[in-house]
Amino acid sequence: MTVEFQVQGVRVSELARRYGTPLFVYDGTVLRDRFHGLRDRLHPAMEIFYSLKANPNISICALLHSFGARAEVSSLVELTTALRAGVPPQQVIFLGPGKSRQELAACLDTGIHAVVCESIPEVALVDELARERGVRAQVALRVNPRFAVKRSGLAMGGKPRQFGIDEEELFGQTDLVKRFPDVDVMGVQVYMGTRILHEAVIVENTTRILDLAERLAAALHLELRMVDVGGGLGVSYFDGESDLDAQVLTDGLNPVIEDFTARHPGTRLIMELGRYLTAEAGTYVMGVRYTKTSMGERFAVADGGTHHHMAAVGIGSFVKRNFPMAVLNRLDELPTEEWNVTGPLCTPGDTIGKKVPLPPVRPGDLIGVHRSGAYGPTASPGLFLSHGYPAEVLVHEGRCHLVRERDSPDDLLQRQRLYDPTAHDAADVPH
Repeated sequence: MTVEFQVQGVRVSELARRYGTPLFVYDGTVLRDRFHGLRDRLHPAMEIFYSLKANPNISICALLHSFGARAEVSSLVELTTALRAGVPPQQVIFLGPGKSRQELAACLDTGIHAVVCESIPEVALVDELARERGVRAQVALRVNPRFAVKRSGLAMGGKPRQFGIDEEELFGQTDLVKRFPDVDVMGVQVYMGTRILHEAVIVENTTRILDLAERLAAALHLELRMVDVGGGLGVSYFDGESDLDAQVLTDGLNPVIEDFTARHPGTRLIMELGRYLTAEAGTYVMGVRYTKTSMGERFAVADGGTHHHMAAVGIGSFVKRNFPMAVLNRLDELPTEEWNVTGPLCTPGDTIGKKVPLPPVRPGDLIGVHRSGAYGPTASPGLFLSHGYPAEVLVHEGRCHLVRERDSPDDLLQRQRLYDPTAHDAADVPH
């Protein structure tokens, strides 16, 4: 009997029949277990904020919030998503190096917990907007520290960056609080890097961030009511990598947190997690349309590709390696051949897997890219060649829920306006 990939008892062939391919499938049980696997071991003073950038689907956000996650957002749409998903404003923080006036105004109008400012001019703009509204804006300062992260997939601090305010500059801003009277500078945020797979590195980073926050608060005379230690907890994708051990991690973190909270019992501690919570829960399912051989290499041409899952081809990484992949409708067959898995785009870059060990592939097979719950559609050029974005399905408690409809041609064209070169009406021009 052929063995099929299943999500909570639902066969992948049934998912493909009901919703078509390509599609992203999310397992709600895995989301729950990932969240509670850390939450139940982590010191209770450290709150977990879900980073919507990893997967901004409103149902994913709502489900994680039902488990206890707060929300970290970086755009007006992400802010709206979190609020509509039921996250209270006081459980939302807003980050990003280039926030617009409209986004900052929305933060103040909705009363979120904190705007994380990444430059002194941004603090000045928040001060102006707060004064216009007759409110005092809660602000945390993002610091670009002198020290750099070790063993990170992508460093976000410790070098010249668009992110945050250099540590040296901030320690010289001793009059910061007085200069901006309508801003309540109440916290510090540092995000060192992402995809960290070494528990000791996360513990060391957290220790150094908490120390930096204390020193900065003393230098600037801040009432330290919030420290965001970033996160960057990684997920293993490739051979030779191992997932973080939540018990080992928290055994190292919890004493650091306990020591800090003993000195600052009123300070809110925040950890941002995106990929760590969602990656394992997702599978990208593609249908094979054609198979062929070219110059001795095998190709499986599928209906999905890099326009939906750019992260799987190593964007942002120096080494291009394959995500874990399988023929989902024949899991019992051993991989005996190497296949290049490609998509429908007219570019040689649309290769989602190179020389992937698979069983003999046939048209109609379903190929899955595992660990695809983070940075799939949200980090991919879905409009390239006008294919649009795929369907997204959440399976929770054994039931399937369509949480994003597949783009149709009408969806992609509805925002466009046809110019008729034979018409002689006046063009739309700004007045």
